[in-house]
Amino acid sequence: MDATTPTWTFLTNHARILIMIARDPGVRLRDVAAVSGITERTAQAIVADLEHAGYLTRTRDGRRNHYAIATGTRFRHAAEADHEIAGLLALINGDTEPPAPRD
Repeated sequence: MDATTPTWTFLTNHARILIMIARDPGVRLRDVAAVSGITERTAQAIVADLEHAGYLTRTRDGRRNHYAIATGTRFRHAAEADHEIAGLLALINGDTEPPAPRD
C-alpha cells in the first residue's frame, strides 16, 4: 500500500477468522494467522474469544482441532443484534441462503 491508501478494513480480525473457520472447519490456526497478517498467538486468542462468546465450538480430532460455527448466534453490537451471523457468513461466502442454525 502506498501512503494514500487507507489502512483500515471493513472486517475485524474476529470476523475474518470466523469466516475462515466457516469456510474450512479444520483449518490450522497457523494458516489463519498467516492469511490474516497476525501472529498465531493472536489467532488463538481470537478463537478463544469467539468460543467463549458462543460463536463457535472447538473439538479435538487427533492432533488437530475441528471447529463448528453456531450460526444462530447474533451480532454483539446493538445496531446489528437482531441479525444472526449466518447472514454475514452466507453473504461473504456467496451462498444464496444462510445455513440453518446448528446450535
